[in-house]
Amino acid sequence: MLKTEHIGIAVKSLATSVPLFEKLLNSECYKTEMVEGEKVNTAFFRQGETKIELLESISEDGVIAKFIERKGEGLHHIAFEVADIKEEMKRLQAEGFILLNEEPKKGADNKLVCFLHPKGTNGVLVELCQSV
Repeated sequence: MLKTEHIGIAVKSLATSVPLFEKLLNSECYKTEMVEGEKVNTAFFRQGETKIELLESISEDGVIAKFIERKGEGLHHIAFEVADIKEEMKRLQAEGFILLNEEPKKGADNKLVCFLHPKGTNGVLVELCQSV
């Protein structure tokens, strides 16, 4: 069984969105982090066992900037925590899912991550993540 680790939300500005989500969730942002490889700044909130991750692009050609340009701000991905990301990647690939990266890569919050193509997941970008 997969555990929902976090829900990623694309935003234009963390400066605007962090205070908004602090009010909405009645919770303080507990961590911000830049992930240079993904060209994003992130901000995290905890809601029970699940986290909310806000994603702000730090580059006009970053994936979040492109996402917002196409779809606007909003739900970007859902992430599931896995015990062994390489094994889960093999299993899902064998089941016919398309992986967006062949090897896990470093993500935010000290995680290894891999994304599944939304074409195979009813239009939802799915992230697998494993704590390092």
